[in-house]
Amino acid sequence: MAASPAGGAVSPKKHMLVSVLLLCAVCLLLIASILFFPRLKLGKITLSTYWIVALFGAALFLATGQTDVVTVFRALTADNAVNPLKILVLFLSMTVLSVFLDELGFFRALASFALRHAHKGQTRLFFSLYLTVSVLTVFTSNDIIVLSFTPFICYFARKAKVRALPYLAAEFVAANTWSMALIIGNPTNIYLATAYGVDFVEYLKVTALPTLSAGMVALFALLLLFRKQLKEPLGGSAERVKTEDKPLLAVGVVHLAAATVLLALSSYLGFEMWYVALACAGSLAVVSLAVSLVRKKKPSALIGAVKRAPYPLVPFMLSMFVMIVGLEEHGFTGRVAALFGEQLPILKYGAASFCASNLINNIPMSVLFSSIIANAGGAALPAMYATVVGSNLGAFFTPIGALAGIMFGKIVTEHGESFGYLQFLKMGVFVAIPALAAALGVLALIV
Repeated sequence: MAASPAGGAVSPKKHMLVSVLLLCAVCLLLIASILFFPRLKLGKITLSTYWIVALFGAALFLATGQTDVVTVFRALTADNAVNPLKILVLFLSMTVLSVFLDELGFFRALASFALRHAHKGQTRLFFSLYLTVSVLTVFTSNDIIVLSFTPFICYFARKAKVRALPYLAAEFVAANTWSMALIIGNPTNIYLATAYGVDFVEYLKVTALPTLSAGMVALFALLLLFRKQLKEPLGGSAERVKTEDKPLLAVGVVHLAAATVLLALSSYLGFEMWYVALACAGSLAVVSLAVSLVRKKKPSALIGAVKRAPYPLVPFMLSMFVMIVGLEEHGFTGRVAALFGEQLPILKYGAASFCASNLINNIPMSVLFSSIIANAGGAALPAMYATVVGSNLGAFFTPIGALAGIMFGKIVTEHGESFGYLQFLKMGVFVAIPALAAALGVLALIV
């Protein structure tokens, strides 16, 4: 431990204060980077700044002695469910499985089909989009849906001569509400659930009804919010999208379905979820390469899926993990848990995680809250589920709430549409808060 000027040891309280101040400074810089300088250009290379800021914060924690390399290494190599390396392997593997289908046009073709059959006005079109996104999000992930559907919606709105805003809002809200249903829907779900030994089926039993209630409330709130725009007549026509490589598409669908089923059975089979996801992604790669060799063609879909995997999430999550390790060492997370107490954990942790997601983003929030919940005693399990709810629904209160929001804003701007901070906040007040209340209310009746 570092020595004080008087020659004595630095008190734990001072160490904790320094750690908290450093984390606050990093979080403020993180918010500023997302809002004002989201990308950094180095010649022909463009880098997202959010993970660079997080990496800088982790370096500060190490340099100032708030934690050390040995402690971090032990945490990263620990054979437990909260190991972030296992969670990253699980998330990236599932992402590759989903993006492979997107490279073949699967999601856009489904969206095109749904939208082309919603020909009796904008309200039906709105319902069709919301339903399509909701169903697909449950079995893939919110980030994949946002990446896949946002460009299509911007293009479709121009062709159909309608305002894109209601449909962009419906897509983003649906993707970040129904992502609560399964563990694989959001990296925050994966992190929190695996940290507390909750398996695929047990998780679904608890989250199904809160997700359904939040999804219905969110849909009703969106209809009220955009009722005037949805009364405007439809013009133009929907884009017709076809999938060209049906054999490879079948391979991709089978692998994604197999991964989902095996994840549900993993606890009964004795396999960890990260291993199942990695094995399915590896099998997809082998089969795809074999098909390409037989055809004597380049494995374009596989290459595209590997290239599009969200690699910046790796340094971002690991850097935040380093800072949380520092806070844990000096007792901060235990103090927060004591402050919350064991009474009304669903309300306290649900509201706090919802707000914290919009201060430090939902992934680092989940890493932080996982450690806090570990000190929550008998309230740990309800607190964990409440934090899952807050981490998902907090994503559409402000654009800072989730990485999906950052990607969403970038794509929308690139396609000539506008969805700024104030529009996000308006959507958050009218949609996210009622959905949060509904989900936490139902959760309180279940847990």
